[in-house]
Amino acid sequence: MSESVNLPALGESVTEGTVTRWLKKVGDHVEVDEPLLEVSTDKVDTEIPSPVAGVIEAILVAEDETVEVGTALVTIGDGSGAGSQSDAEPVAAEAAVAPEPVVVAESSVAEEPATESAAEPAAPESAAPESAAEEAVAPSAEEETLPVEETPAPEVAAPQGAAAATPETSQTAVVPPSSPVPSAPEPRPATLAASAAPTATASESATASESATDSGSESAPAPAPKSAMPLSPAPLAGYVTPLVRKLANEKGIDLTSISGTGVGGRIRKQDLVSPPAQVAGTPAAPPVSASAALETSPLRGTTVPMSRLRKVVAERAVISLQGSAQLTTVVEADVTLVANYRDLVKDEFLAKTGVKLSFLPFFTLAAAEALKAYPIINAAVDGENIVYPAQENISIAVDTERGLLTPVIRDAASLDLAGIAREIADLAERTRDNKLKPDELAGGTFTITNTGSRGALFDTPLVFLPQSGILGTGVVVKRPVVVTNNGFDSIAIRSTVYLALSYDHRIVDGADAARFLVAVKNRLESGDFAANLGI
Repeated sequence: MSESVNLPALGESVTEGTVTRWLKKVGDHVEVDEPLLEVSTDKVDTEIPSPVAGVIEAILVAEDETVEVGTALVTIGDGSGAGSQSDAEPVAAEAAVAPEPVVVAESSVAEEPATESAAEPAAPESAAPESAAEEAVAPSAEEETLPVEETPAPEVAAPQGAAAATPETSQTAVVPPSSPVPSAPEPRPATLAASAAPTATASESATASESATDSGSESAPAPAPKSAMPLSPAPLAGYVTPLVRKLANEKGIDLTSISGTGVGGRIRKQDLVSPPAQVAGTPAAPPVSASAALETSPLRGTTVPMSRLRKVVAERAVISLQGSAQLTTVVEADVTLVANYRDLVKDEFLAKTGVKLSFLPFFTLAAAEALKAYPIINAAVDGENIVYPAQENISIAVDTERGLLTPVIRDAASLDLAGIAREIADLAERTRDNKLKPDELAGGTFTITNTGSRGALFDTPLVFLPQSGILGTGVVVKRPVVVTNNGFDSIAIRSTVYLALSYDHRIVDGADAARFLVAVKNRLESGDFAANLGI
């Protein structure tokens, strides 16, 4: 008896996934929980395990094909129904009468539609604020950092009239119930799926920082099938992108001799150009000095398609700019007392918590406290209403191999410095290791993007709908500053940082932005965080 394995629900607001690589082929025997294939969504890359033991009899969805949650991916049985085609031969698709088309209800601006039923589309929730931020942490002279980069892209469905998603992100397999090996369907237009996707740049101080820091339209009946895909998995241990393959050819490197460091053994560009030798028998390259000449990128003079994540980010950036009135207000804060306090407690903090204390937890705590006092910065527009969330859910974005992702620190105002630092470190590590749950990317109400990782004083970060505010923190630098003591002015060396708040002027006025920024500035300049250390 054969059993179908369907695309499971991959988290709230995820309605479809793209098959990126088959790990098994027809005729292979699999055990329970043994990975069958890799699937990519707007939020995560993940492996789909087998729920049963048996022999793979048919693979129903091609690599690079996008299908809805609940679609049959593969049939597993006792082997009696397995095809006899070889790994190198494509499977002949059988013609079949297409069933009635699936009609998917268009979602609202709500971030997290349910995805419980495979036969029925997700039902949207009411609009709820959410976001995603990004941060890139530059290494300091004294300690390691967790790479993270800049700006956010919260979950928001494309409004009516917005550009439709590209075919690659919206095609859906319509599988006839009686057809054992359905063919790859023609793509159909669909509106952009709601999901958390990041954008720009940000991070910790370059001088002393370290941190972890569719619903679609009605589908047309499927045409007569043409052909399916070859069933053999990639010959290498990990999927090799065209860029990596091109670089390997230029350098004369045999990819079969490379041990990939990416997810599932995937070979990355860093595996070919990093100082530690990856090629057998090749000596390690000497360390490169900071003053070494810039290396010419292999992308120079090439044309490559946008990744799925980049296309989502691009569309949402345009939608957010067209759908809101954005501007930025900037203040400068003296964080000398924070820097001194951090230097005083960082060793004990590391020993007791296991994570390093950077400036980011101080910025996050100060912002969370200010959001409680000025909730309009944490609010969202819902039609003609303003929604004030009951919590301050702050998104922190992490730079990964496939792009920037934005996990959320929930109820940040209830945490102390140790709690925030642990959350940042844990979320960043699991994001880079592809172990983040899809729900951990959803629900953000405000974004902090640390733009100082590469020495930027400040920028004007982009607010992604439905959020109304994003705080950008620049590099912490020492500079001569005029200080006043007992009525006398003098010049002193102080640690300073620029704080830039971008906001949606439809509901946030300049006075609101200034009040929020001054509250954050005063909190940081007081340097009084001993009661909030949490160790």
